[in-house]
Parts: sequence; C-alpha cells; structure tokens
Amino acid sequence: MENSISYSAIEDVQLLSWENAPKYCLQLTIPGGTVLLQAANSYLRDQWFHSLQWKKKIYKYKKVLSNPSRWEVVLKEIRTLVDMALTSPLQDDSIHQAPLEIVSKLLSENNNLTTQDHESIIVAIAPLLENNHPPPDLCEFFCKHCRERPRSMVVIEVFTPVVQRILKHNMDFGKCPRLRLFTQEYILSLNELNAGMEVVKKFIHSMHGPTGQCPHPRVLPNLVAVCLAAIYSCYEEFINSRDNSPSLKEIRNGCQQQCDRKPNLPLRLLHTSPDLVSQEATLTESRLKPVIVTSNEIHVEVERNNTANQKMTAGVGNDSEPNLIDCLMVSPTCSTMSIELSAQADRILGCYVEILKMLSDYDDWRPALASLLQPIPFPKEALAHEKFTKELKYVIQRFAEDPRQEVHSCLLSVRAGKDGWFQLYSPGGVACDDDGELFASMVHILMGSCYKTKKFLLSLAENKLGPCMLLALRGNQTMVEILCLMLEYNIIDNNDTQLQIISTLESTDVGKRMYEQLCERQRELKELQRKGGPTRLTLPSKSTDADLARLLSSGSFGNLENLSLAFTNVTSACAEHLIKLPSLKQLNLWSTQFGDAGLRLLSEHLTMLQVLNLCETPVTDAGLLALSSMKSLCSLNMNSTKLSADTYEDLKAKLPNLKEVDVRYTEAW
Repeated sequence: MENSISYSAIEDVQLLSWENAPKYCLQLTIPGGTVLLQAANSYLRDQWFHSLQWKKKIYKYKKVLSNPSRWEVVLKEIRTLVDMALTSPLQDDSIHQAPLEIVSKLLSENNNLTTQDHESIIVAIAPLLENNHPPPDLCEFFCKHCRERPRSMVVIEVFTPVVQRILKHNMDFGKCPRLRLFTQEYILSLNELNAGMEVVKKFIHSMHGPTGQCPHPRVLPNLVAVCLAAIYSCYEEFINSRDNSPSLKEIRNGCQQQCDRKPNLPLRLLHTSPDLVSQEATLTESRLKPVIVTSNEIHVEVERNNTANQKMTAGVGNDSEPNLIDCLMVSPTCSTMSIELSAQADRILGCYVEILKMLSDYDDWRPALASLLQPIPFPKEALAHEKFTKELKYVIQRFAEDPRQEVHSCLLSVRAGKDGWFQLYSPGGVACDDDGELFASMVHILMGSCYKTKKFLLSLAENKLGPCMLLALRGNQTMVEILCLMLEYNIIDNNDTQLQIISTLESTDVGKRMYEQLCERQRELKELQRKGGPTRLTLPSKSTDADLARLLSSGSFGNLENLSLAFTNVTSACAEHLIKLPSLKQLNLWSTQFGDAGLRLLSEHLTMLQVLNLCETPVTDAGLLALSSMKSLCSLNMNSTKLSADTYEDLKAKLPNLKEVDVRYTEAW
C-alpha cells in the first residue's frame, strides 16, 4: 500500500467469516482488487468495521445531497441519514454532528425551498437535536424560521427541547453567538403567539422547575445573557450612529457630545468677575442648535440648550459659604434626550424586560440576578430611555424588598465613584420618576441591615441630603429617622444645615416626636435651636408651596437672611409666607413659577432685600416695575425673563444701589 485509499473509493467492507480465515481481518473491496486489514483483537476489528462503514455512507450522502434533484428524494435520504446516525454503535460527537453539518450546508446552498420543505427538514433532523447543539449555519436557518413563521408548530414541538438543552448547559455565548441569537429569536416567537407573554412565562417556569430551587445552575446566567444581548440590540444602531456618545453621568446632568461639551461651571457664583462675564459671552456665541439623529430602528431627538450652563454663573450670593443648593442639588438638565424605538425594537425590549421581571420573582434566582445586574450591564442609552427604566423599576423594587443582604446590597455601586441602582433611582437620578418613593424604600432596607453606619449616612449627607429633607418634610418616617441619625452621629458640621434639619423635623408630627426623643438623649441640640433659627435655608428640588408653608410654620425663622427656592415648584402663592421673614436679604427664585403677583407682594414688604434672582421665571414688566420700591437691591438677575428695554432703563434709574444686573436673553440684552 504505497498510496492511501480514499474512503470514496471503497466499494464494500466485509468481516472475514469463512473457515480458516485469517483472524480479526476486514476485507475492503476497491477498484482493481481487495485489501485485507488485520486487527489485534475483535474489538478493534469491529471498531474499524463500523468506522469504515460510517465514513463510506457519509461520503455517499454528501454526494447525493450536494446535487439535489427532487426534494422528495432528498427528504428521504435525510431521514435515512438520521436513522443511520441514531443506530450507529460508534460513540463519538461527530457521529451526530456530521449529518447536521451536511443538512446545514444543504440549506445554505438552496434558498428557494418552500416553507413546507423547511419544516419537513427540521422535523426530519429533530431526533439528532435532542442531544446535540445545532451548528452555526443551522442556527441561522432556525432563526430565519422563527422570524418568518413564529406560530408554526415546529417552533413549539421541535425548537423547545433544543433551546431548553442550550440553556441548561454551560454555554459560552461569546464563542457561540448564533446559539444565543437562536435562543433569542425562539423566545420572541413564543411572544408572538396568541397568549403572548403567558407562553413565555410558562417556558421560564419550565426552565426553573416546579420546586423552590432550580436544579440547573446554568439556566439563570444563560437567560440573563440572552436578555442583555437582546436589550442591547434594541439600541445598537443608535449607539453605532453616534461617534462620541455621552457618559451616563452626562446623560443624568444633561448630555452633550464630547466634542461640543463646554467647561463645567459652578452651579452658583458667589462673586461675579469681569473675566468670567467675558468668558460667558464667548460661550454664548457658541450655543448649539437642536440636533436630530435618525436611524432605521431608532429616532432620537437631542435638544441641546447650553443656556442653563451659562446661567449658572448668574446666581446670587455673598461672601459666606455656599448653601445646600450648591452642594446637594442636582443642577437642571441642560438638554433632554428622547429615544423612540421602532415597533419591532419596542416589542423586543418589552419582551426581554418582562423576562427580567419574571426572573426577579423567583426567590432562589434573585441573589444571582442581583449580582449579575449590580454592575449595570445595560448601555447608557437604555438608562436614558424613560420606558426602559420605568419597566426595569419592578426588578429594582424586588431587590429592595428582599430581606437578604446579598440581594439588597447589590443596589449599591460595585466600587466608589461609580453609580449603582441606588443612585440611578434616587431623586435627581436619571431613572427616578416617583419623587423618591423607591429611594425611601431602598434606604429603609439598607439601613435595616448592616448599613446603619456613619459611612452610609455620610454618603447620604454629601449626595442626597436635599431629597432626604424633602421626603421627611412630607412625612416619610424612614427619612425622618435618617435625619435624626445624622444629628445623633454628628454627620453634619455646619450649624445652619443642622438648624434646617431641625426645622424640617419639627414640621411634621412624626418628626417632632422623634426629634424630641433625640433631644432627650442630646440636650445640646435643643440648646442650639433655642439660640435662634438658621440664617441660611435651601429647599430641596421639587418642593411645593405647601412644603414651604409647613417648614416655615414649624419654628422661628426671624434670623433667616438667605433663602434659596431655586428649581423648586413654588409659585406666587408662597409670597404670603415670604413676607413674614423680616431679616431676609437674599432670595433665589431661579427656575420657579414665581410670577408678577408674588413679585408685587414682595416689593411692598421686603424693602430690605439686597439680592434677588428671578432667572427663568415667568415674571413680566408688570411685576418687575414694582421692584423700583426696593431701594436696597444691589444684585438683580432677570436672565431669560420677559423684561423689556424700557422697564430695564426705568429700574436702573430708580434703584441707585444696583451694582450687579443680568439681563441676558431678554429684550434689554
């Protein structure tokens, strides 16, 4: 045998069975003669025999199926091929994989098959799929079938056990992306059935099993991987269409593209310098126009308005340290992002977010799910999408309600300086839509475990004191407890801030009761309040007229000199409470709904007012003319109001002490 014999040249393979035949021999019939192969034992001889038969038949089927003539014959040959693979005594993965690869190649080379042909072929190879993963090309064919015929019985009867096997085994979807795509399309096809999500829910339940503990540890991570990939695909085209997308923090504070981003300006300036004013003028000239990004899947409109950034320099202040609004309050968004998905992407998103919600309902899966979602594996575009964060809120609530520490601790960020779910769903976070209800429940469960420490309270004081005070003002018992603990542990060093917290506590019955209990333990706090009310006060964002009235009626504010209501929901109705503050010298009404009626009332009573910020308020000339009686005014911000040039000239003539005026984006500019 100087030359090798090809498998295709073998005409027949036989075991030698006549008398006195050589022991353990095979006879191969080839063109021009025969060849005898002798093995060392009968087991090895039988292995050779079955292997050669298998190879010979595989080459035969490859040849027959590579040139199909009639599809009835092809289908018959496929069934025979499958039967041969199932009945072969050989134990090797390639015995079942080889027929699948032959059929996969056949389907990829013949795109003109009818739907009935497709289904017949799938049914024919179904027995091989029970214990084998489909090859990549076959997965692509299955995906196509799921998309084109989601209601076909083949999907339910044939694909279900295949997908179940994929999810139950240790899968590396990074190396097998088409298996993940097939699983994704299969679940979407279930969602297209009449019962819709009920069918998907039954499938998820079948993967978990009837007991309280899922017996298959790989099901959850595999399902989560499929969900994350599917959700990412909804935003993929939008992500790819933006060369320089903003970070999550920038989306939260008002996103701009990196190349168009302006230098960060402080929320409030205590001094106005000529250099800074000239810098603002330069920034004003480079304002951006609205930009629309359109793709086949997603329509995104980004309205950028850098006016707010520039207006940050026009706040009011004096030589004293910044108040709470400088440190705790999230600045107003300088842009809004609205993401509108196509109908198909919207269905995909709805389906897979619903699956995540189903997964969070299983007690045994919740710890692992929380751990997988703790690093926030979603694209920032998804977190800026209101519909997505609103639906995902159910999952976060389930984490917050779980008493196990390994679950609710995953609400916190994975490392310092990185946002976690706690930050995203807290007031001022990109996903908050409930005025802090979920935030309060998260704080409650975190404080109830091992987080009742100064470190956690210090974090709240540095980043979320404003929301905590607002919720406490509205009677939330958890936030009342938090404020009491901050006082008890001496978390707050600033006396004015301590007095604001005390005033907040005394404005509600539950707060007053808990504060009195605290004072019994710490008499010095009561002594601090006895000395007089605070000189500086800042209301948290989203505070209302009722919140202000409740706070001012809770104690003595006769010493109050500086009051900031910026970015709250107060209106002219609060003026009747403001005029009862005899020592008030600085009032910040930036970006509120305070109008002319309130302005006229202030001008009659607060004649000692020195600094007034009306930036982005709905005041007009009718109210602004009344300011001419406030002779003590030395700083007045009328940026982005309906001020006319004539009224501006009149005010300048009648206010001799006026030194700092901001009239940008008005008729007088």
